Amino acid sequence: MKDTLVYEIFDLDPTGSTFGSLLHPWRLGPNNGAPQIHLEVSETEGRYVLKADIPGARKEDIDILIDGNQVTISAQVKPENDVVTGNRVLRSERKYGSACRKFALAESVYDAEAEARFESGVLKLILPKGPSASERRLTVA
Repeated sequence: MKDTLVYEIFDLDPTGSTFGSLLHPWRLGPNNGAPQIHLEVSETEGRYVLKADIPGARKEDIDILIDGNQVTISAQVKPENDVVTGNRVLRSERKYGSACRKFALAESVYDAEAEARFESGVLKLILPKGPSASERRLTVA
C-alpha cells in the first residue's frame, strides 16, 4: 500500500507559514462565526474511511459529492427558532451558516458502493477504491 496524502483543493501553501496566510486574503480565520468541518481520513487496502465532525447539522442539510478522487462535503447549520417558543437568547457561542470541505484522495473512489452515515454530529463515509463512473451525490443515512 502506498502512502496516501489528502490534498485540500484550495490550499496553496501546505506548510501553513505566515507568508502563506498572506496569499489567502479571501479566507477568513476560524473565528469568523461560520461552522467548520473537521476531518479524519484513514485508509485500508481497499477503501478510505472518513469521519467528519459537523456539530449542529441535520443529515438532511449535508451534501456529499464524489467525482473521481475528489470529495466535496458541504453542510448548512441552522439555528433553532427560539422566537416560536418564546425563549429569548441571552448569549450564543454556537456557529451557524454554511461550511464546505473539498479535497482529493490519492486514488479514485468507486462511487457506486460508497456509503454515508450521520450520527451524533459525526459524518462517516466509507469510500471503496476503484474506478469512478461519473460524478455522484451520496445520500446520508
